[in-house]
Amino acid sequence: MPRFLPPFRLFCILVLGFSSGLPLALTGSTLQAWLTVEGVDIKTIGLYAVVGFPYTYKFIWSPLLDYINPQMFDQRRGWIVWMQLACAGLVAALAFVDAHSAWTVAAVAVAIAFCSATQDMAIDAYRTDVLPAEERGLGAAYYVTGYRVAMLVSGGLALILAGEWLGWRGTYLMMAALMALCAVLSAFSPSLNTTDDDKPAKKALLDIVKQSARDFLRKDAAWGVLLLIVLYKIGDAFAGSLTTAFLLKGLGFTLTEVGVVNKTVSLIATLLGAFLGGHLMKRLGLYQSLMLFGIAQALSNLTFWGLSVTPPSIETMGVAVFIENLCGGMGTAAFVALLTSLCTREFSATQYALLSSLAAVGRVYLSAPAGYVVASFGWSTFFVLSTVAAVPGLLALFFLRASLQKLAR
Repeated sequence: MPRFLPPFRLFCILVLGFSSGLPLALTGSTLQAWLTVEGVDIKTIGLYAVVGFPYTYKFIWSPLLDYINPQMFDQRRGWIVWMQLACAGLVAALAFVDAHSAWTVAAVAVAIAFCSATQDMAIDAYRTDVLPAEERGLGAAYYVTGYRVAMLVSGGLALILAGEWLGWRGTYLMMAALMALCAVLSAFSPSLNTTDDDKPAKKALLDIVKQSARDFLRKDAAWGVLLLIVLYKIGDAFAGSLTTAFLLKGLGFTLTEVGVVNKTVSLIATLLGAFLGGHLMKRLGLYQSLMLFGIAQALSNLTFWGLSVTPPSIETMGVAVFIENLCGGMGTAAFVALLTSLCTREFSATQYALLSSLAAVGRVYLSAPAGYVVASFGWSTFFVLSTVAAVPGLLALFFLRASLQKLAR
C-alpha cells in the first residue's frame, strides 16, 4: 500500500463511525421533524425525547458483549454486523408506521436506540482491540469524522430529502439501506486474528463483571485515573452547555445565524481538530497530547469571554466557534485514545462502556449548575469560571504522568 494512504483498518473505523452516528438523529431530531410535519401534538412529541435512554444506560448490558459470542466472524464483528442489520430492519419498519400511532412509533424508536447503543459498545470494543497503540489517536479522528458526517446525513440531509424528493417513507428507507450497506462493509473489516475470542463466553456473566472491574483496579493509580476521566472535559462541557443560549440570548444573534455557524464552522473545526490531534499524538505520545490539548481546550473558552466583552459580529462569532471546536476536537481525540488505552482486550466492551459512562458524569451532572452561575455572575464571569473548571483535570493529569505511561499500552 502506498505510504500516503491510511491503513485499511482506519477506513473501516471511518465506516464504523458513520454507522454509529446514523441512527441517532433518526430517533431524535429527524423523528421530531417528521412527527411535527404530520401534525402530532407537541406534548406527545416532547415525550419522545426519552426514547434515547438506551444510550445513557448501555453499560448495564455491556457485559453481555464480552459473554455471548454471536458465532459469526469474530466476537466483536459479529455483534457489530448483527446490530447493524437489526437497525436497518427497524429503520425500514419505522418508514411504514403511522406517525399518529404513538406507542408503535415509540416502541420501534426505542428498539432502534437499543440496537444502536449495543452497536456502539461493540464498535468501541473493536476499535480498542484492533488498533495498535500508535494509531489510537488517528483512529479516534477517523471515528469522529464518520460519526459527524452520519449525523449530517441523517439530520440535515434527511430533512431536505424528505421535503424535496423522497418524502418521509422514502427517506427512512434510504437511511435503512445505508445502514445495511454499513453491515456489508463491516463484514469485510479486518479480523482480530485471535484464537481467544471464545474465552469470555466460557466465563459466568457475573465473573466477567467482577473480573473486568478487578482487572482495571489492578492498574497503577486506577482510582486517580477514574477521577481524571470525570474531570478532564469538565471545563469544555461547562462552557459548551450554554454556548447556544449565550449566542442567542447573550449576544442577540438570530437562529439562522447561529445555525449556519454551528452547522458549518463547528463541523469543519471539530474534524480538523480531531485529525490534527490524531496526527500530533503519534509524535507527542499520550500524556503530552492530553496535557497540551487539555490546556488548549481550556483556554479556548476565553474566546467566548472575548465575545461577551466586545460588540457582537458574525466574524468574531465564527472565529470563536472555530477555535473552541478545533481545540475541543483535539482534546476529544486524545481523550478517546486514553479510554481505549485503558481497556483490556478480554473485557474491552464492558470496560469501555463503563468508562465512557463515567466520562458522561462530568458532562451531564457537573455542568448542570451552569445556568445558575450565569444568572448570578453574568456571561463574562461564567466563561472565566469555565476555564478555571478545567484546572482540576489538568492537575490530576500532571500527578498521574508516571502512571499513564504504564496504563497506556
